[in-house]
Amino acid sequence: MKQHAHVPLSAILLIVAASACFTTVDVAVKHLSQRYPVPLIVWARWGIQALIVLALVGPRMRLALVRTTRLPMHLVRGVLLIASSLCFFSALRYLPLAEATALNYTSPILVTLMASWLLHERLTRPRWAFVIAGFVGMLLIVRPGSDMLAPTALLSLAAAALYASFQIVTRKLAGEHLMVLLIYPSIIGTVLFSVAMPFVPFEGWSPTSDLAAFVGIGIVGSLGHLLFIRAFQSASASAIAPFTYAQLVWSTLAGWLGSFSEPSLTPGL
Repeated sequence: MKQHAHVPLSAILLIVAASACFTTVDVAVKHLSQRYPVPLIVWARWGIQALIVLALVGPRMRLALVRTTRLPMHLVRGVLLIASSLCFFSALRYLPLAEATALNYTSPILVTLMASWLLHERLTRPRWAFVIAGFVGMLLIVRPGSDMLAPTALLSLAAAALYASFQIVTRKLAGEHLMVLLIYPSIIGTVLFSVAMPFVPFEGWSPTSDLAAFVGIGIVGSLGHLLFIRAFQSASASAIAPFTYAQLVWSTLAGWLGSFSEPSLTPGL
């Protein structure tokens, strides 16, 4: 099927705004992960999103919120996103934000390749140029060396592979209702981590501001996820992928502003 090279400006703006939301979440996760277990953070992230969607559109949509003829694909998509979140949040606990984000952003390259292979999208030269430029920027931030093989760095790379697969499945489900796409990962993440939470050691809350941060990552993450899905509904995956590198800019800027502390790379978890 022929694909148009034009990328709607609205899709680009949606991705840039979604990337800003995701960076805000990452900054908060970086802060919280120094005092709280990562599974608790993942549980809060998706549990709050589930509550927001159920509260805002549940009474109006009712069963239509979860009605779909493509349930297996929704379940796979949800598991991919939750697994990516777990890997990336774990990496954030030990890596500087810009470095973790840069490693994670090998995903646009994977998305571009997978979109050509699985979705039969035409790859134009400008798209390849964007991807290559983003990859070079990632290398400049990470400065590859022996630390690339550390478990924490590998967690970020695993998150990238999972996230790329999630983006491809999102594109394949582009015809689904926006809220259906939003609720399934939320339910899957909430259920899986609710089962796991009794086995996660947790000493209690520290400052009360942390509670606000937990709520904040759920709210801002939900907004970012909504913008992200909307972008993938309005343009092809290979066209959108290069613009997700905007998060590299946001995360580097966050580092320059000193919004978080930067622990040294730890060789293991």
